[in-house]
Amino acid sequence: MDDSGHAPGGDLPDPNLVTNLPDVINIVEDGDLILDVTLENSKDTIRSARLAQSRLPSHEARPAPKKTIRLAFRVSVKVLKGQSKYFDKLLTDSRFKEAKDISTAFAALVLKNVKPEAAEAKDLPWVKIQDDDQATQYAHRDSALSDLFRILHGKQVATKQVTMPFVTTLAVLADRFDCAAAVSKSLAGDLKFKWPVTSRKPFRDEISVMSRNNEDVLRQKILVAWLLNQPNRFQLATKEIIMNGSCRWSSFAEEDEGSDAVWWYLQDGIEEELQFRRQCILDTIASIQRHFIKLYTSRTRQCKLGYDSSAACDSYQLGEMFKFLTNKNLMFMVDFSPGSLDSIADTSLLQIETVITTLRQCSSYQIDKNHTNCGLRTRILPILDFIQGLLSANSIPITRIAWKNNRQSVAWLTPDAEGKAAAEAKPFSFTRSLAGDQRLRFENAMGTDKFAKEVFTASSWDWTAEDQGHDRLPSTTPRWNLK
Repeated sequence: MDDSGHAPGGDLPDPNLVTNLPDVINIVEDGDLILDVTLENSKDTIRSARLAQSRLPSHEARPAPKKTIRLAFRVSVKVLKGQSKYFDKLLTDSRFKEAKDISTAFAALVLKNVKPEAAEAKDLPWVKIQDDDQATQYAHRDSALSDLFRILHGKQVATKQVTMPFVTTLAVLADRFDCAAAVSKSLAGDLKFKWPVTSRKPFRDEISVMSRNNEDVLRQKILVAWLLNQPNRFQLATKEIIMNGSCRWSSFAEEDEGSDAVWWYLQDGIEEELQFRRQCILDTIASIQRHFIKLYTSRTRQCKLGYDSSAACDSYQLGEMFKFLTNKNLMFMVDFSPGSLDSIADTSLLQIETVITTLRQCSSYQIDKNHTNCGLRTRILPILDFIQGLLSANSIPITRIAWKNNRQSVAWLTPDAEGKAAAEAKPFSFTRSLAGDQRLRFENAMGTDKFAKEVFTASSWDWTAEDQGHDRLPSTTPRWNLK
């Protein structure tokens, strides 16, 4: 993306240059500057655009995208300077060639006794702007750029159907030209943009996995909300991707050349933080079943009824627990052979709500009629209620204002993930008093975000601290670090 200035105005303009000038789009009739914009589209972007257009009805079809598009916009220098810090510096700082060319062209108009507002387009200063599709992979950036200048000048946008790719491109351009405030204001005003829905409840017996198309839209929502200062939308979208996962966060992921758009790797540390928060939550939930497996395989008696059959009860509960977890694909058989690793499923798109719902399905297994409440279900339900309360208290997503102003205090992932994070993390012990914490009943309750961070980033978890007393087993839950 380059900017270079050229002022075709003067006493003796180059006739070849004048004849090669593009048609001028008048954003304002009395503009005193021409922005000469060249947009470049890659072959992949053109191919994707043509494929998308072939699926549209004939009355919604758009002109076929071109490899190179050149447009000229007549705009107001004063308006651009007032709305955009980028243009304010580019057009007024004498260190830039563009600012010098503008001064030269205006001086030539003064000698002709012509006001810039009334001058012909060829006599005005021309500033060249080049833009490629690397960031947005959107072939129709000409319409987005045209509407961006209209928004800055307080004019009505020309685009009739405002789609998510259009708004995303608009946000990326607004970020580049440092004029996000004006575009953010128009998002709910002139644009009347309706945010697409990417979350839905699956049908019965349907595999609940977010599709790549849905993730593409969801990531665009996160980027737009971040760039255009939409804190509520940002919070909702970041929670959605944490709870649903991403195909880019797979441990088995291969390099995907089709995901070069800017939203497929979110900026300002957001991508790493979202991935780390999801991994911490999954690790915490997985530690629950690991904890009980460890308890029932230890020499510590879990059946407290004191019958001669208590040892057999523990063995029976362990077998039923293992069978349940493996049948529900929440635990996998891995031995010392490298080939056994292939049995591990890819959980990058595993929904957290699905995991909790599945664990709740654990039955109350009994070895006989005398052994009631000996199994996993009675002990795990309060823990799941506690985890569900933390997830529902809106303490999981990233808060835009806090991330913008005080990132270090709210980040789960510290800059030195292997050093400082390990030093600050503390063991967590679950008690029934924590399960009844009233703060978990309300969204955005004071202190819940800090409490959730302490729970999900703990160095280890003891989920039966009260039951085991002084004989409780030390946790050997492994920690996960983002590399």
